[in-house]
Amino acid sequence: MKRQFRNPIVEQRADPWIYKHTDGYYYFTASVPAYDCIELRRARTIQELGNAEPAVIWRKHAKGRMSAHIWAPEIHYFDGKWYIHFAAGGSDENEKEVWQHRMYVLENDAANPLEPTWVEKGQLRTNWESFSLDATTFEHRGVRYLVWAQEGPDKQGNSNLYIAEMSDPWTIRGKQVLLSKPEFAWETVGFRVNEGPAVLKKNGKIFISYSASATDSNYCMGLLTALDTSDLLDPHSWTKSPEPVFRSSEETGQYGPGHNSFTVSEDGSADILVYHSRSYKQIVGDPLYDPNRHTRVQVLNWNEDGTPNFAIPK
Repeated sequence: MKRQFRNPIVEQRADPWIYKHTDGYYYFTASVPAYDCIELRRARTIQELGNAEPAVIWRKHAKGRMSAHIWAPEIHYFDGKWYIHFAAGGSDENEKEVWQHRMYVLENDAANPLEPTWVEKGQLRTNWESFSLDATTFEHRGVRYLVWAQEGPDKQGNSNLYIAEMSDPWTIRGKQVLLSKPEFAWETVGFRVNEGPAVLKKNGKIFISYSASATDSNYCMGLLTALDTSDLLDPHSWTKSPEPVFRSSEETGQYGPGHNSFTVSEDGSADILVYHSRSYKQIVGDPLYDPNRHTRVQVLNWNEDGTPNFAIPK
């Protein structure tokens, strides 16, 4: 069945995350333009998310940690509870240090996560302290994994992608493994960036899409692939696409597509690509403070070899 969406789904919401729960609702969260809170909304269909009433379930701290640049929340449900992973700036040492991003976790055991009963579980600490963001989590063969973006010890790029096992929703165990670093020309425009990982399991493979370069029209998406029978903590299990799989399109007038997530259609028969993009190329000032990255969706098609075909932003 061919599906069409009226895009954008939600205006001025970057880094979108849509999750379809067993209760039949789609849950939506994203970065708000003011970067000052986390909001949730839900609807019975993807299209209706744009008209759903958002509920602010958490606000930034007045000072110190978690006091600035609240970025890229994701909502997950496992082990009978709701979890939100997000990144936030600020530090205890210098209240003006808004770029000291770390990853944090909220927990809620209510049936409806729009209920304001979220509890801070603290920082999700990695093997070293540095700029880190965009945590996502997935389960495979009884093991829960975390994938995220972080500045490496060599400080040669803004962020690399790492993977590690988790012992609970806010704790990794063992050593984190480097999956990808910015190395191709299309990953290093403006900034050396690999960020915004999203996981999709299908056709005997595990795919991790991610975003690269500055957040203007150069923003684009790459893809990592591993067999689902391989050791996911072995970097040699993963292959990296040498070219971007999703990028700006002059043809359709969509620029800087990225920071995606995946969901499914209402009947579960189609995979849906969720992402943000702008409808213009030229930006005045810092792209991070241009609010017009809108949430968009489109059906994700598949190639004969079992790999995803992202096509172009429609």
